[in-house]
Amino acid sequence: MGIGKRLSESTAGLSSALVPAAGDRKGEPQPVMARTAPGQVLAAHSGMVALQDELTALREELSRFDGSLVTRQIDPTCIRPTRWANRHEASFATPEFESLKASIALAGGNAQPVLVREHTPDQYEVVFGHRRHRACLELGLPVLAVVAEKSMGDQEVFLSMERENRERADLSPFEQGRSYLSALDAGLFPSLRRLAEAVGVSHTWVRKSMLVAQLPDSVVQAFRSPLEIQPKHAEEIAAELQRDRAGVMRRAEKLRLGDRQLSAAQTVQALLPRRAEGVSKTPIQLAGRDIGSFSTTARGRLVISLNEASVSRESVPLVVKALTEVIASMAARTPASTVAATGDDK
Repeated sequence: MGIGKRLSESTAGLSSALVPAAGDRKGEPQPVMARTAPGQVLAAHSGMVALQDELTALREELSRFDGSLVTRQIDPTCIRPTRWANRHEASFATPEFESLKASIALAGGNAQPVLVREHTPDQYEVVFGHRRHRACLELGLPVLAVVAEKSMGDQEVFLSMERENRERADLSPFEQGRSYLSALDAGLFPSLRRLAEAVGVSHTWVRKSMLVAQLPDSVVQAFRSPLEIQPKHAEEIAAELQRDRAGVMRRAEKLRLGDRQLSAAQTVQALLPRRAEGVSKTPIQLAGRDIGSFSTTARGRLVISLNEASVSRESVPLVVKALTEVIASMAARTPASTVAATGDDK
């Protein structure tokens, strides 16, 4: 029974005892009783109205608490994160978390309670408020918590946590995507679209954030923090993984073993193959003047550029024919066993 209902029942008898019996208020001056019958009726009516107004005001005040949940102080070691927890470990090493932790330490505890559900007797599971719980755990302070009165199902836990975090708008795409993947893998929702409808976001956002969370671990570890990876970064990397997965993974390993001080955008560029800027252009000269240039890209492609003034449009087919004939003659003189594909990390 809620606190409001219990308090309301405790005041239920007030209306039947509007006029206190003599001696009920010892030490207080007793009211002067009216001498005539009409006066006594008027006095009784006035007292009844006053007490009735007081009773109404009290019940209106109590109604605000009807059905509310009672908070309690719980040992943080008796609370565990939910399996649907969407906070990455990196989120507990940010200036924002340190600020929250300092605020809780100054107040002597978390002013805003977390929501938990009972896991086993005297053991609880966080529904939402994982950072507040973590801060209290590290500070050795009891957690101010609300214990759900009814048994919450996994889907209700997931949606409650998702709603609370979305209102705070501080989850990274990586954390959000990982949460969505966990919910789908566990069968909480039959499809991505149904999950998006239940959560109240577009299915496009769900898909994009899941793309971030689906990046290979070695690629994620190439970044300073997974919290920095944005959907646009994931889209570029995913496209290159389709073209040359081995190349991306080699570059990711090289970044992971380095100091990893690059920004997220710089990391993306380092994961992608270098384009034509990999090698400086070498001029092509004819009779002492430049008619174009050539360069070799990081992917081993020879790029030849000819100035439009040096080669007329009518001569382009002849140039192409001459080039292919040279390549054909070179291939005829080179044993097939010595021909190898050029890598992209030279």
